[in-house]
Amino acid sequence: MNLFEKLYTLIIFVAVIIGISIGQVELIRDNAESFIVPLLVAMLYITFLQIPIEEIKKAFKNIKFTYTSVTINFVWTPILAWLLAIIFLGDNPALYIGFIMLMVTPCTDWYLIFTGIAKGNVTLSTAILPLNLILQVILLPIYLLIFGGTTGVIQLSFLIESVLVVLFIPLVLAVLTNTLLKKREPLREKLLSRFSVLPILFLSLAIVAMFATQGQLLLSNLDLMWKITIPILLFFIINFIIGQKIGALLNFSTKDKTSLSLTTLARNSPIALAIAMTAFPDQPLIALTLVIGPLLELPILAVITQLLLFKNRNAVH
Repeated sequence: MNLFEKLYTLIIFVAVIIGISIGQVELIRDNAESFIVPLLVAMLYITFLQIPIEEIKKAFKNIKFTYTSVTINFVWTPILAWLLAIIFLGDNPALYIGFIMLMVTPCTDWYLIFTGIAKGNVTLSTAILPLNLILQVILLPIYLLIFGGTTGVIQLSFLIESVLVVLFIPLVLAVLTNTLLKKREPLREKLLSRFSVLPILFLSLAIVAMFATQGQLLLSNLDLMWKITIPILLFFIINFIIGQKIGALLNFSTKDKTSLSLTTLARNSPIALAIAMTAFPDQPLIALTLVIGPLLELPILAVITQLLLFKNRNAVH
């Protein structure tokens, strides 16, 4: 875990402040939007480059864990997110869609860090990572159409175009790059170690550009952000209980149960944010929801990690 990853929440928050500040300059405000998509494509290309997609078959070596994790992440979690969105955010389509986008995309990076801290099965959690990535890339547009199609915010053609540009192109380029470097593993590892800080940097710059463009509108709607706090907290509480109960019911080991909880709790805000900023450029509140999400999520995951350590320690004794 490098310094940038440790300071992720702070970096995102600072990016928001910088974006709003420089957006006061008309020249910057009028031109910042053109930088958003290239920065997001670069961010996701390097992110996908670091994920060993060719090792997706490893996830199926532990069939019970894989099927359980996939069912919770891609069947139960979207339904839970939809129910919470209807109850708490039904009167605000932008917050409604932003919340659903955040909650239906499982994390593909920092949950491994929390799994290690909580003494979970990091190898098992790593094996499920490529499968989670592929499934969310395929299913995110489908979830948006199913759960957000009646809001009037989503335009199908624009959504498909955004997914192709922001997700599939970087994914295909990353697969091709890894294929070319397959026989040159030392070079690949050297490149990845040098590039590891770039995704957070590019994401931060994209956030700066977005807030420079839309900062004034967002500032006038900050009171709405309190509305997403309760559903986010409820999501983590409910899914934590569900994960622990199912893990116990299926007789998972303590390490595997810990991995299941963190695999089904951590969310992938960068991917969801990339789609939000390109598919809904005229709905900045959707992107704002996805920026606020990690500011709440990371402290919550830190608390849950300590709770798992305490719970597992008591179980041993």
